[in-house]
Amino acid sequence: MKVLLIGIVLFGIVVSKLSAQEVRKDTITEKVHQIEKVTVTARRLPNKVTSAVPIQTLSQQDISQLGIQNMADAVRRFAGANVKDYGGIGGLKTVSIRNMGAAHTAVSYDGVAVSNCQAGQIDIGRFSLDNVSMLSLAIGQTENMLQSARLYASAGVLSIETEKPHFEDGRDAQFQARIRGGSFGYVTPSFRWWQKLSNRTRFAINANYMRADGNYPFTLVNGKYVTEEKRNNSNIYSWQGEATLYHTFKDGGDLDVKGYYFYSRRGLPGAVTLYNPLSDETLWDENTFVQARYKKNFSTQWSVQAQAKFNHGWNKYKDEGKEYTNGYYQEHHRQDEYYMSATVLYRPMETLTLSLAQDGVINKLRNSLPECPFPTRYTSISALNARYRQGWITTTASLVHTATSEHVEQGTAPDNFRRLAPSLSISLQPWQEELLFLRLMYKSTFRLPTFNDLYYYRMGNRNLRPEKADEYNVGITWSKSGLLFLDYLSVTLDGYYNDVTDKIVAFPTTYAWKMANYGKVHAAGVDATLATAISLTKGFKLIMSGGYTWQKAIDLTDPEAKNYKDQLPYTPLHSGNASAVIEMPWLNVGYSVVGVGKRYYLSQNIPENEIEGYMEHTMTLSREFILGKCRLSVQAEMVNVTDEQYDVIKYYPMPGRSWRLTGTFKF
Repeated sequence: MKVLLIGIVLFGIVVSKLSAQEVRKDTITEKVHQIEKVTVTARRLPNKVTSAVPIQTLSQQDISQLGIQNMADAVRRFAGANVKDYGGIGGLKTVSIRNMGAAHTAVSYDGVAVSNCQAGQIDIGRFSLDNVSMLSLAIGQTENMLQSARLYASAGVLSIETEKPHFEDGRDAQFQARIRGGSFGYVTPSFRWWQKLSNRTRFAINANYMRADGNYPFTLVNGKYVTEEKRNNSNIYSWQGEATLYHTFKDGGDLDVKGYYFYSRRGLPGAVTLYNPLSDETLWDENTFVQARYKKNFSTQWSVQAQAKFNHGWNKYKDEGKEYTNGYYQEHHRQDEYYMSATVLYRPMETLTLSLAQDGVINKLRNSLPECPFPTRYTSISALNARYRQGWITTTASLVHTATSEHVEQGTAPDNFRRLAPSLSISLQPWQEELLFLRLMYKSTFRLPTFNDLYYYRMGNRNLRPEKADEYNVGITWSKSGLLFLDYLSVTLDGYYNDVTDKIVAFPTTYAWKMANYGKVHAAGVDATLATAISLTKGFKLIMSGGYTWQKAIDLTDPEAKNYKDQLPYTPLHSGNASAVIEMPWLNVGYSVVGVGKRYYLSQNIPENEIEGYMEHTMTLSREFILGKCRLSVQAEMVNVTDEQYDVIKYYPMPGRSWRLTGTFKF
């Protein structure tokens, strides 16, 4: 932990020096002048064309106009993102980037990393889209150099940014009430309150409740027999609340403090198996966190960011059945995290930017499983970063150092771990007058074994090594405004290659399955995106976008195995999406389609293991009414218009055609 202590001391020294230099006298009047701060309410979108790494974004307007229903549905529209959806409104939903596994993908909520030390993957289904102002996916890392070391250490970052309070017509308070209803007993009321306490202080409160039966019909095919069935045990109810305080200090520093609470109880419908359609599994989830983020630009040369977070997670799993002694089986899990981060950014010259980020993390796990070792993990992550920008070339380099120390109350703890991971990205602009860029990226990453990997009852293996990955990317981007009849045209094309070694998998042994480093995967692919807009006539505009991914991810673990060089399970060779929105003075019409090619649900690529591809179509109609100083928005959505029957995960059928109505009243 010496690295952590040294980093914190250095951070304190830098801040103290900057504070001493902060106030400078006017060289003419010898007085200090305070200029009233101007608050900008718009959020700057990352530019996917000029970025040296692939970045894709969805704005709040995009999400609304396309009728995107949940976080997983939104992320599926990003090229290169693999979303696993276990069916239904309450099913687990995880995201991985370019087939490297969900544990390699970081999720950032308002700039602070979200974590799950128990399973290593984040269920993005628990995040509501109601309050999201921007959603972005960066492969490699985001361009923001004033970020935490934890985000620098990941293979990619899914960033969720919530909407900050902004006030119109001189108001000090703004309210929003929204009600959604739809198929399968889906009802979600939500409420938002923005309040201005002073010119420098605002707060936002958001709360929503969701319930759904989730018992949708589906078609079960068994050889030549086809029957109409109904999904059961898919009910869910949850509620989520968060309160955020925003304060700007007189010296220009910004402080955000957020409190968050989520609770859900959901039935787990389980896999659809012949002659056994019932499921009696239930999962309770509770998550609470408090996070704070402070940012300040001391001058054009120096900037700092500090973060702190406490996260508490609890879940209970219960399965009822006669096979259990007491008629049921039950597990309880609790995890706590204490997290601190500090980042200093320095610009010694106009062409060079340096930053140093230092994170310290403490993770604890407690559960009711037999032989639980009650582990505690201490982690230090340091990231040294440099960016050089001169004329037609931009180069960014990072070096991330991770050190862990693990302690257990029972048994033997895993060995301490240390590792350096470098990365390099280059962006070239051959012609200054053209928005044409060439980009190259290399990044070395790894993911530590999760607590489940190490300690789960009978399956855990305390001798696991970290799973290592190398990312390579080469791409070309181009954008042009006023091209023929187009308002603009933006195109990106990226080719990539990933090499994953020491992959952590569940490996069968003589008596039971065991976690082991028994995997080697090579993934190569192409991601392409396109966006354009056309002004048809006065007040009419057509906005179109799309993405396509070709991916070949093969297993190279064992040359003697039957699945050697076969495509990995649940990895389609082809996938893509397209969307179009027509904006009119009296109505907006949106249409989108998501398509996925055939996949295999087991390691061998044989016809018996094949899952058919699918295309899901969605249509939306929306209209906004101005009622004095109030606004009423009404939206109707039809999802899976063609009522296609498909599975994302084998034996977990997805809903067919469904509808949803949304009314939003702002006052």
